[in-house]
Amino acid sequence: MAEHLLEVRNLSVEFHTAAGIVPAVRNISYHLDRGETLAILGESGSGKSVSSSAIMNLIDMPPGRISSGQILLDGQDLLTMPAHARREANGRRIAMIFQDPLSHLNPVYTVGWQIREAMTTHGMQAGPARSEAVRLLTRVGIPDPEGAMGKYPHEFSGGQRQRVMIAMALALRPDLLIADEPTTALDVTVQAEVLALLKELQRETGMGVLIITHDLGVVAEIADRVVVMEKGEPGRDRHGARGLQEPDPSLHQEADRRRPWKRRDAHRAADGRTAAQRPGCPQALRLLRSAEGRVFRPQGRRNHGDRRGERLGQIDARPRSSEAGRARCRHCALEGA
Repeated sequence: MAEHLLEVRNLSVEFHTAAGIVPAVRNISYHLDRGETLAILGESGSGKSVSSSAIMNLIDMPPGRISSGQILLDGQDLLTMPAHARREANGRRIAMIFQDPLSHLNPVYTVGWQIREAMTTHGMQAGPARSEAVRLLTRVGIPDPEGAMGKYPHEFSGGQRQRVMIAMALALRPDLLIADEPTTALDVTVQAEVLALLKELQRETGMGVLIITHDLGVVAEIADRVVVMEKGEPGRDRHGARGLQEPDPSLHQEADRRRPWKRRDAHRAADGRTAAQRPGCPQALRLLRSAEGRVFRPQGRRNHGDRRGERLGQIDARPRSSEAGRARCRHCALEGA
């Protein structure tokens, strides 16, 4: 038996465009076990949804292309499977909840028909499929499930449509559930209900859940481990909400590069402390004496002093003892003033 339910090894995905080749995912690796929830966290455009679409074989080829890597499900490489075997795995072994249910539910078919289709396509008879669809709608909390079977997607609220998508994804009791931004465009209360439902269903079925999100609150609520992506590349593998609190030096360096006015080492002393960390700030006192009343406009942030109505003469930069508190000088906290 394979060590992990899902294992992605050095996966790279690129898109061929008129402007050239765009690498969307570069050498990402992670694994997911049964009963575990792994979150792939990243900003828009980081490649997190592309990596999950590669698992489900949903990337349009061309223009997309999986240039390297392996996607192992119970030790079998999905990328080398025959087309009919890959299609059989989708739905039965792997299921997906999409970001926008209204866009992914067919508007001209009832939700009951669409849930039944997921089961009849894989060989279930129509009668048992209908009974199972009613049971699933009941389980995910849809009111009047018998009546809901004959309704169309636009007749449900956003949260109810997401529940319908969950029912459809769980129709064949998959081993792996991929949830791509499952709480986007839902209010906070409905988000909590959907996340609680996913956790409860996971406990019942033992499936592994791969959740794609940019919401730190969702990650803290549901994830056991977190993989952070940026610009198509993976960051450190972190463990749940506590892992998100661990500092990442590379992110701090990037933030300093983008926002130089946030750096606090403009006036570092020989002992390693900044002027703002010492009991009295000589730089602030010098400025007070030489530029009383002049508007302070630090380099890198236009009209910074004007916006708050601050003048150097109003800065509290009197020398203080460490017991009484430390001087606060805006000049010491900003570079290039």
